[in-house]
Amino acid sequence: MKLTQAIKMAFAAIAGNKLRTFLTMLGIIIGVLSVTLLISIVQGATGAMTEEIENIGGNKIIVSIYRSSDVYISANDLKSLENEESIALVAPEYTIGQKKATAQGNAFDADVISVTNNSMKVSNLEILSGRFISENDNTSRLYVAVIGSKVAEGLFGHSNVVGYSFDMYGRSFEIIGVLLEKGEFSMDSKDNTIYIPLSVGMRLNGQNSVNEFGVKSDSMHSAEEAMAAINRFLSARVKPFTYPDGETDAGFFIFNMGDILSAFNQIESIMSMVLGGIASISLLVGGIGIMNIMLVSVTERTREIGIRKAIGAQHTDIMVQFLVEAMSISLTGGLIGMLLASLLLGIIGDIIQLKLSLSLSVAALAIIFSITIGMVFGIYPANKAAKLRPIDALRYE
Repeated sequence: MKLTQAIKMAFAAIAGNKLRTFLTMLGIIIGVLSVTLLISIVQGATGAMTEEIENIGGNKIIVSIYRSSDVYISANDLKSLENEESIALVAPEYTIGQKKATAQGNAFDADVISVTNNSMKVSNLEILSGRFISENDNTSRLYVAVIGSKVAEGLFGHSNVVGYSFDMYGRSFEIIGVLLEKGEFSMDSKDNTIYIPLSVGMRLNGQNSVNEFGVKSDSMHSAEEAMAAINRFLSARVKPFTYPDGETDAGFFIFNMGDILSAFNQIESIMSMVLGGIASISLLVGGIGIMNIMLVSVTERTREIGIRKAIGAQHTDIMVQFLVEAMSISLTGGLIGMLLASLLLGIIGDIIQLKLSLSLSVAALAIIFSITIGMVFGIYPANKAAKLRPIDALRYE
C-alpha cells in the first residue's frame, strides 16, 4: 500500500469520528502548548537579560580598589594597561556617591561619578543630545557635566538642557550632554547619574588615587587574559591585608561582565530542560490517550481488517495504516498546540512587556515530539491489528 493512500485512509478515519479524535488530540495539544510556552518564555526572559548585559558591555571588566588608603594609582598609571594585547580601553573612574544638585529652585539627589572620555565606550553610554566628557575637560579641569534624563527632568522639567547650569559642591556646572533614557528596569540605566571630569571629582573630594576603573577587553574571548593582566598590575601596587584568622584580602575586586552572560546561558539551558521535562508529562498522557483510542479503533474495525487481509493486504499494509493514523492524530494535535502557543506568547509578551516568540528550534522540537509520541504509542495498536488472522477477524461480531 502506498503511503499517500495510507494517509488518505487515516484522515478519513479521523474525519469519521471528529469529537473522539479531538478529545484524543487534547492531551497532545495541551502537552505541546505547555512545552513550547514554558521554553519560549524562558528563552525570551534570558534573551532580554542577555541583551541588557551586552548593552552594558559583554566584554567589560569592572575593577574596584576598596583598600585604597595607602595606594596611589593615577589615571596615567592605568594607561599602561592599554599596552596589553588583550585590553582595548581603560576608563579610570572615581565614584563619589549620591550628591544633591540644585537648579531653578529644584533639587535632585543624583549618583555622581567622575570619569574620562573612555568611559563612554567602555560602558556603552549613549548620548541623547550634546557630547560626553572630553580629554580637554579633564586636562583643563572644567566644571562641566553629562546628566541622565531623570536628573534633567528633576531639575528643569525637560531633557533639552544642554547649555544650562546647576549647582553642586557649591559650584556651578555647565551641562554639556544628556544621556539617552534607558528606563528604571534597565540594568545599564544611568538616568539618575551625573558624570563630571575625573580631575574635577578627585580635586573636590581631596583624592589623588583612582578607586575604580572599567576595562574593555579586546573581545569576550580575551577577557580572561585581560583579567590576568589587571591582577598583575594591581598586585604590584596594592598591598594585601591579612586578617587575624590568617585569611588574606587582596584589597581589590575584579569582575567580568561576560561571567554573567555565561551564567544566564547556563540557567536558560537548565530551566528549559526542567520545565520541558515537567511539561512533557502532558505529552506522555496524550500518548497514552492515543494508544487507548487506537486500540478501540482496532476493535471496532476488526471485520474491516479481516476483509482487507482476505483480498491481499499484507502485514505491513495494515500496520502502516494504523501507525500513520496515530501519527496523524499526534502531529495535528501538535500543530494546533503550536498555533495556540504562538498566539498566547504574543498576548503574554504584551502583558509583561517582554519580546516573546516561538523560535524555530522550539517549533522543530515540538513537531519531532508530536511525531515520536504518535509513532511510539501507535506501534502496539498497529501491530495488534496487523497480527489479526483473516478468518478470526471476519468471524468477529
